[in-house]
Amino acid sequence: MSKRSRRAASAPGAGAGAARPTVTVCRGCCCGTPKVPGLDHAAQLRDLRGALDGTATVRVTDCLDACERANVVVVQPSATGRRAGGRPVWLGLVNDRDATADIAAWVESGGPGIAEPPGILDLYAFSPSRRVRAELDE
Repeated sequence: MSKRSRRAASAPGAGAGAARPTVTVCRGCCCGTPKVPGLDHAAQLRDLRGALDGTATVRVTDCLDACERANVVVVQPSATGRRAGGRPVWLGLVNDRDATADIAAWVESGGPGIAEPPGILDLYAFSPSRRVRAELDE
């Protein structure tokens, strides 16, 4: 068993979180700060949590080191979505309410591996470096 597997297995509620998608919202360095003007960061987080209550786990993390795309949201598949081939989807420059609503609607439909994202989210999608992806998985 790998170190990561042991941590996941011993984490409180580990089984419950895996059953649903996880939405990780960056709120470090640039994301969630006045460096990204014209966006109510607290309202965005409130909107996501409200829309996805009972559907997905919404968590906040420190800097994901993708500052050139400040205001990053990562949508990770549920266990079922992962088995169906879903992988984490990184979305950057999520700076308006419509994008937040599109993300919430997609996750409510099942998220990666279960439902196709709205086409508009293609404009926000990007691939971070392997190092950054590995840090999120830890």
